[in-house]
Amino acid sequence: MASHRRPKQPSRTRVTVLTTAAAAAVALSSQAANAAPSEKLSKSEVKAKVDKLYEEQEQATEKLNGAEEKQEKLQKEISTIQDNVARGQEELNELRDSMGLAAAAQYRTGSIDSSLQLFLSSNPDDYLDKASTADQLSAQQVEALKKIQEKQRELAQERSEASAKLKDLSATRTELAKQKKVVQSKLAAAQKLLNSLTAAERAELAADEARASRSSAERVDLGDTGSASSRAAAAFSAAQSKLGSPYVYGASGPSSFDCSGLTSWAYAQAGVSIPRTSQSQANAGTRIYSTSDLKVGDLVFFFNDLHHVGLYAGNGQIIHAPRTGTVVRYESMSTIGGPFMFGVRV
Repeated sequence: MASHRRPKQPSRTRVTVLTTAAAAAVALSSQAANAAPSEKLSKSEVKAKVDKLYEEQEQATEKLNGAEEKQEKLQKEISTIQDNVARGQEELNELRDSMGLAAAAQYRTGSIDSSLQLFLSSNPDDYLDKASTADQLSAQQVEALKKIQEKQRELAQERSEASAKLKDLSATRTELAKQKKVVQSKLAAAQKLLNSLTAAERAELAADEARASRSSAERVDLGDTGSASSRAAAAFSAAQSKLGSPYVYGASGPSSFDCSGLTSWAYAQAGVSIPRTSQSQANAGTRIYSTSDLKVGDLVFFFNDLHHVGLYAGNGQIIHAPRTGTVVRYESMSTIGGPFMFGVRV
């Protein structure tokens, strides 16, 4: 006999979920149908957004430069420590060998003392802590053991320091990778915005940028340039020789530059070593807060976080590498896009 069971009814919970999902789908469909298509940004709006992205990219670039500089410094320090450890281990081995030879000589004559036997089979740190056994050593043996102890402590300290720096290096490399991604994402977003423009609009922006950039053959009224120090004048002259060179993030010459890459390269040509990043360069000399006190070749810093730097050129002008898509050029301090913070006389 066939079974006539009632079909199982869906639970209230399941009905509620299905009903809610259906309602949400209807609402989304309605919104999609009624939504207006996104309006195309104007050329000026795109430029404003792109400029903002380039500014954020430059901020990330200076952090990237700082991480690279720190990485190089740590690698050199670690290499030095490892060399010291290797030399120290050789010295320790020689000291131990000399103690071993002394023990062998005593053994051959049958005069090896129990204290030296103890040294040869255990840690000399524990050994010398025992006054009773120390009395059994000759003055020469005590001195040799003390040298071994000291060398062991030095090696332990240097190995610990190397381990700490290796951890710091690992963290720095992680930060380096992070900042590279930030820079690349900003550039990609800016390019996506530019690609949204028509070919004619992109050509107009390029023409505007070309007019803003000056080639090294063009002259600018820089006012009185005779008051610069010889080093600052040499750095300024080096920067002038690079007018028209492209901005490339992370570049420090000789064919392309970012902002702090240009200033550090220029001063290097004058025989002066300054830090790589703009924030560090802000501490490379005497700060000058009044624009009227600036001299040609002084470093000039902009934005609250000091992420942009150039070289003062006189008459309110600077030479700098502005941002992606531009070249090294003269520009008025009033058009940088961020507030002037101070100058630095290296």
